[in-house]
Amino acid sequence: MALPTSLGGFTVVPVSYSSSYTHYIYVRAHTGSKKAAKNALPDGRTLFMVNIPPDATERELSQLFKHCGTVERVIFDLDTVEPHHEDSDSDEEMEDTPDLTAEPSADDQPRKRRKVVKDDAPKLISLPSTSLRTLRPTGRSAHLVFLDSSSLQRALSTATKARPWPSIPEEPSGLAHYISLYDSLRPPLDAVREHADSSILVYEHELQKTKQKSKYRKGEAIVDDDGFTLVTRGGAYGKTLGGGVGVASKQFQRSGQTSKRIRNTKKEAKEKKDFYAFQKAEKQRSDLMKLKKRWDEDRVKVEALKASRRFKPY
Repeated sequence: MALPTSLGGFTVVPVSYSSSYTHYIYVRAHTGSKKAAKNALPDGRTLFMVNIPPDATERELSQLFKHCGTVERVIFDLDTVEPHHEDSDSDEEMEDTPDLTAEPSADDQPRKRRKVVKDDAPKLISLPSTSLRTLRPTGRSAHLVFLDSSSLQRALSTATKARPWPSIPEEPSGLAHYISLYDSLRPPLDAVREHADSSILVYEHELQKTKQKSKYRKGEAIVDDDGFTLVTRGGAYGKTLGGGVGVASKQFQRSGQTSKRIRNTKKEAKEKKDFYAFQKAEKQRSDLMKLKKRWDEDRVKVEALKASRRFKPY
């Protein structure tokens, strides 16, 4: 049974993978519908393809339609299209070209060479990689942009026989692809060790740079936008060394000067009074002796006052 050469406005392109298997790709001329992709997919020389093989690459599709003309680029999935500017190179050249007619300004004077600080940052040693083809879901679409419009017309012509699918030894497919994927996921232990060691060095270097750039330094009091003092790491029990919030003492309120505090002094242990029975007895005895001594002193004073007040007529 012969297959139709066109189906729903698409031209049927048979592709033979082997003598026993034939794949069918449906193509038609692309018509611009999105403004974002208008520059990336120009009308008149863009071929829209449907039901491409899931393991197809840009190189294989370019080789498949090479007999039609020069292929400029292949774009998979329209949602990843980026605008293509043909005059971008010329615009960059115009920007880089100096204006010889302009008068030299003060900013154009030769400047002193700055010292270039060498960055001794450790480099990350990556794991060995293998270039493998990307497997896409079945039935995805792609756009193929030719260099001229005549190539597009030749690609839309009806094919009389199946075209052979190009084989590229550098890009394994089928079972060879999965074997290469299996080997790439199991690198040698030496390579894994070097990658892990370099990753740790890079992490420690970035962490050190972050600490140097951080404004929360040890011993500095930092006040946020709301007026609160942030407690930074440094002092005893997490207290801020460089400042903090406290209550002004009476000496500071009178003179405006802070009192000198002697740090690292041990507080004397406070002993409880009248805790033991002998302490209470000794206190009573000492109080009684002091009272008797004061009574004797007062008696001597009274006798002296009496002697000074006696009446002596002669």
